[in-house]
Amino acid sequence: MTDMQKLYLLVPLAPLAGAILAGLFGKMIGRAGAHIVTILGVAVAFVASVFIYQDVQAGNTFNGTVYTWMVAGGIKFEVGFLVDALTVMMMLVVTFVSLMVHIYTIGYMSEDPGYQRFFSYISLFTFSMLMLVMSNNFLQLFFGWEAVGLVSYLLIGFWYERPTAIYANLKAFLVNRVGDFGFLLGIGLIAAYAGSLNYAEVFAKAGELASQEMAVTGWSLITAICICLFIGAMGKSAQVPLHVWLPDSMEGPTPISALIHAATMVTAGIFMVARMSPLFELSDVALSFVLVIGATTALFMGFLGIVQNDIKRVVAYSTLSQLGYMTVALGVSAYSAAVFHLMTHAFFKALLFLGAGSVIIGMHHDQDMRNMGGLRKYMPITWITSLLGSLALIGFPFFSGFYSKDSIIEAVHASTIPGAGYALFCVLLGVFVTAFYSFRMYFLVFHGEERFGQAHHGHHGDHDDEEPAADHHHGLAPGQKPHESPWVVTLPLVLLAIPSVVIGFMTIQPMLFGDWFKGVIFVGDNHVGLKELAAHFHGATAMAIHGLQTAPFWLAMGGVGLAWFFYMVRPDIPAAIQRTFKPLYVLLDNKYYFDRFNEVFFAGGSRLLGKGLWKIGDQGVIDGIAVNGTARLVGWIAQISRLFQTGHLYQYAFVMIIGVFVLLTFWSRHG
Repeated sequence: MTDMQKLYLLVPLAPLAGAILAGLFGKMIGRAGAHIVTILGVAVAFVASVFIYQDVQAGNTFNGTVYTWMVAGGIKFEVGFLVDALTVMMMLVVTFVSLMVHIYTIGYMSEDPGYQRFFSYISLFTFSMLMLVMSNNFLQLFFGWEAVGLVSYLLIGFWYERPTAIYANLKAFLVNRVGDFGFLLGIGLIAAYAGSLNYAEVFAKAGELASQEMAVTGWSLITAICICLFIGAMGKSAQVPLHVWLPDSMEGPTPISALIHAATMVTAGIFMVARMSPLFELSDVALSFVLVIGATTALFMGFLGIVQNDIKRVVAYSTLSQLGYMTVALGVSAYSAAVFHLMTHAFFKALLFLGAGSVIIGMHHDQDMRNMGGLRKYMPITWITSLLGSLALIGFPFFSGFYSKDSIIEAVHASTIPGAGYALFCVLLGVFVTAFYSFRMYFLVFHGEERFGQAHHGHHGDHDDEEPAADHHHGLAPGQKPHESPWVVTLPLVLLAIPSVVIGFMTIQPMLFGDWFKGVIFVGDNHVGLKELAAHFHGATAMAIHGLQTAPFWLAMGGVGLAWFFYMVRPDIPAAIQRTFKPLYVLLDNKYYFDRFNEVFFAGGSRLLGKGLWKIGDQGVIDGIAVNGTARLVGWIAQISRLFQTGHLYQYAFVMIIGVFVLLTFWSRHG
């Protein structure tokens, strides 16, 4: 094994070692020991990723097996790494954001009794995501995929004393199993028809797969494979209708909300589809399916952010909407734009989540924005970093989100894939909606009148205590003022704010129009993708200046202006609109009734099915016939037999005579 291969192994194994030490020996090493070993593990992974990035930039890539688990039916089940430009970009994003979250957690979870356990979980989460992005075969991809889902279950339900947290983590687990079923079917089809689970071998047979049809159904094999794989991405990356788990995942502590929503779990589906570009490029039907699902998510999940009052849920619905943008980019074959937005979004969304957590700390764990206002002068670092994150989110020129979001919109505008017109409408209107709900949150939290220390609206905080004897309250008491968070909280905010501003400007040229993804992401000649934008690209500065004249910029400014007018100048107008359009508000407040439908149709249906199986199958067939029926039959035979067992000799002689008579009659007829 070469030194470079040892470095590859170090990246996922360092966080794993930290997770094991904090998890199994947490009591021995103490709280400080738990955060030291896990932060050290992730820091080592980040530094190693930087060295690997430099090696890849020098033109060195790796695709090889680390360990062969077994060989069955000619198919190899292996652990292996594929280290190329796409992998190393994900490694840097995952390890850097995870490192920031680890440092932030020291301050955020300082009073929590599950301190060591939480550090163990987030470090294990980082390991799982790294195994996923570094895989060179579908077996390891599926391992990382499921490991991420399992650890997210543990993290969302971290405060397991709270029924809402248990409900949320179970919901996330079950919804992701629906997507994973499709994902597993896709992998099964690949194994059956390609005869391999190795990426390179499968991609080499992509043309052969595209020429085949499914047995019995006659469907295009490549379309079936791609749609099944994308159903897995719909679960992990929370696309309609498998999005319902993501807002409820806010029941977990804020650091894990940032990790799940920014750099890890939800980006796994986007990464997977980009990695599978050699397959998706051969099916326009699959791409149209991806495009329509992504466009619907981008717009309609953004609408839900408008009516949220919980600061974390606003950011959560923002994540859903931005994942929709990434999926739209995948659907128009702009894979590099999708992963570019994945990267920029990871920084500013982690910043917004951690900024929201800082606000929650300052507000003594009150998450309701209606109880905030005027925090700018009390929390200056949180204020300025949150403003920078919000500007990046709405795509303000020169900020990182501008370059990635505008590239997606331009790619959709140029695309000829069926559904592109609908997608263009959704992503353009989504720009206005994003700006409106983002700055609604910003103005309600940091500007206007101070609404804390008053009668509170109904809300719940991160650290709700189910026990009535809890000695703390949520929200600021009368006379209390918010306070800036400690440096372990504000330092990650500052360090995340820097790439949120500059990373797009610095990397758009190589990632979208250079050779960074050459040989990694494949786009067919018949798919325009980013080719038209590339022809008109004259540098990041020129693109930003031109952006000041485009429709997305003015739509974003319209959203910001309307949010300012509604919530700073005339706060009576939103209330009047809510009363006037109450049915629409109720629809949005109930999240389009997706949860209600799932409860009635799936949960209710499964309850009815279970009750039917219990009544008919268990009680009727098994208990009634197989068990009790057999016993009754034996009892009935015994009752009949008892009549002949009287103990009288003449009766036995009479029965014997009758028996002989019957036998003689039978033999005489058949003799």
